[in-house]
Amino acid sequence: MFPTTVVGSWPRTREVLLGLRDRRADRISDADFQKIADQAVLDCLQAQDEAGIDIVSDGEQRRDNFISFVADKLENVKMLTVAELLDYVEDKASFEEILGKLDVPAYSLSNPAAFGKIARRKPIALDEYQFLRRHTDRAIKVALPGPYLLTRSMWVEGLSGAAYPTKESLAEDVVRILREELEDLIREGVAFVQFDEPVLTELVFTQKNANRTFMCGALTAKADAEEELQFATGLMNQVMEDMRGRGTRTGVHICRGNWSTQEDVLLKGPYSPLMPYLSQMNVDQLILEYATPRAGELAAIQALEGKELGLGAVNPRTEDIEAVQDLVNKAMEAAKYLSPEQIFLNPDCGFGTFAQRPMNTIDRSKAKLGVLAQAAQLLRQHYS
Repeated sequence: MFPTTVVGSWPRTREVLLGLRDRRADRISDADFQKIADQAVLDCLQAQDEAGIDIVSDGEQRRDNFISFVADKLENVKMLTVAELLDYVEDKASFEEILGKLDVPAYSLSNPAAFGKIARRKPIALDEYQFLRRHTDRAIKVALPGPYLLTRSMWVEGLSGAAYPTKESLAEDVVRILREELEDLIREGVAFVQFDEPVLTELVFTQKNANRTFMCGALTAKADAEEELQFATGLMNQVMEDMRGRGTRTGVHICRGNWSTQEDVLLKGPYSPLMPYLSQMNVDQLILEYATPRAGELAAIQALEGKELGLGAVNPRTEDIEAVQDLVNKAMEAAKYLSPEQIFLNPDCGFGTFAQRPMNTIDRSKAKLGVLAQAAQLLRQHYS
């Protein structure tokens, strides 16, 4: 009961950051960068082992962020900074205002954009998994960008239109690529594949300029939130068709933004408007943020009957280390609505979502994972 895990990303060391920069500038080879990243992955694994985490990740040490890294993996996709994406926005002043208010560094965040027909040039995450598998006996979680996130971010009208007249046409190839990757991961025996869909909360909690998102620079959402949520749910279910029951747990992570330590600029609101759609997603688990009051009441999770909950129990953005008993109390509250066997413990989000903009230090991140593991031990004793 109460397995502990992570959402994915881990703070990058100075060596990794320099390596990412030098590789992009062709000052070092990809092989040289991989040697740097290999060590960083091993250090991240050691931190999780020492904290007592049950299901580990590689900390996404080879990725510059949770989505734009796919530009290196896919044909006809290139990285653009959010500032470069402004060239494709009609109302530039309004978009810049959004970025400013939300504390988003327009010249440092990058976004993958499709400029032709997309296809896998190489695996998206399989190689990352294979390296980690050689160095641990623990169960492993692999995070992939979700189909809605990829579609929204990669379809830029002035750039993608020749190959994909609509974002719906791009979505067909996104689904195909993710199914190919998921097939490979299942075949390799991955314990847990997590799809990241952070912009779903933006659809219901952002009123002004609802046709744009600040999380990935996408400019393509329709103002009708219900239509977009139905589209997102359908894409996820297309990816998952015939994939469950084959030994790999699947989940969808939905957060409220992880680009700033300023809580007041991040989205807030209960998950209840999303629950009719989340409950229809054909996955094993929903990974939800509940470490801050911004998430609303836990009672909303009762709509997930039959699904597991990845309970966000520590805040990756704060300096304070949560009290173990507070985590125990939160999990026991969740157990009023779901069985203890359905509840996993994890942070709200990653500790290093953007390589250049980690949410916390390595030491504090490890301490927060440590309290998760301690809380899990107490919960297991209580419910055994």
